[in-house]
Amino acid sequence: MDSPREVDMGPVYIKAQLPFTGRKSVGAVIRAEPHQVKEVVERLLSSEFRGFRPKKVLVEEAVPVIAELMVGVTVNYSRKVKGPVVVASPSGGTGVEEREALSVPVNYLEGPPDLTDKLREMGFPRAEEVNRIIEKVYQIFVDYDARSVEINPLALTPDGFVALDARIDLDDHALFRHQVRVEVPKDLNRDPTELELAMWYWDEVDPRGTGYFILLPVEGEPYVGFHGIGGGGAMLAADALIRKGVRIANYADTSGDPPASKVYRVIRTILSIPGISGYIMMGSVMASQEQWHHAHALVKAFREMLSDRKGFPALILLAGNKERESHEIIRRGLRGLPIRYELYGRDYIYETDYIAERMKVMVEEYREGMS
Repeated sequence: MDSPREVDMGPVYIKAQLPFTGRKSVGAVIRAEPHQVKEVVERLLSSEFRGFRPKKVLVEEAVPVIAELMVGVTVNYSRKVKGPVVVASPSGGTGVEEREALSVPVNYLEGPPDLTDKLREMGFPRAEEVNRIIEKVYQIFVDYDARSVEINPLALTPDGFVALDARIDLDDHALFRHQVRVEVPKDLNRDPTELELAMWYWDEVDPRGTGYFILLPVEGEPYVGFHGIGGGGAMLAADALIRKGVRIANYADTSGDPPASKVYRVIRTILSIPGISGYIMMGSVMASQEQWHHAHALVKAFREMLSDRKGFPALILLAGNKERESHEIIRRGLRGLPIRYELYGRDYIYETDYIAERMKVMVEEYREGMS
């Protein structure tokens, strides 16, 4: 909110914009008189709630409420449903999950059925209007590739229904279709960093393959930049490094046959992590993707980022389609760079402990040489 000022109106509700529900229970929703708005806004913006500091607030006029409801659409991933579900409760607000609610699976090809009678039986006021609102919410759910859309509370006032608050959770894999820039954390209990925001943006605007990157909590030195290939193989690789005492500064994964441009951005992001003492690409898998995309990306990123990093250790385990050609691209492309690198192929995809031990030794020798 820019330059809060008094306005000629009645009481308002000021809501800190945070990436979780139940804000009222942690003091992030406050009722205020007009003359209190500036002080309350400043207090909220300078406070921390569950590890998050809000950057924005929503100021809403307090309206007379006859009843508070909740309506929404979400995805039920259970084996029996695996599709959208309409959810609604005749009493909205916090803790709605614990109260009686309507839950109706929806045939995605047909849309939601007429729920007027069920809504009336459950005590919803103006059931026909609520049913029309549900239909509109469902259309938003479809149009924006959402995982969930929720109006809570949907308030019945003397002038009709008013959405006092709403929440939309979009499918990460569909964001490129809507050109939405992610500014909220992906399943984190903290705000995203600039490095994460930058990489997430490129992963969203380019849907080809995966380009995942996230920083991990790590203190002190040494620690290395980690680059895995394939979800399961990447997790095995990260586990092997940690068991050998190699602390990783991040978790990254490039799989699903991403183009060289996407892999390149992941590698540059990893090499941009302040203070790393090494880089490891540990593809502990026989990848079915064309691995020369990784090779071209690695060469370009290394030549741009490591030309002045004498002795910087880099360990590369790359196996799968076009493996021989990929290794040749790397060997030729890294000639003349002052770094120290080791390159491994398919004979080592199950030797995760050996690769992790080699990385540990290379980092230790690098740091000894710096002292």
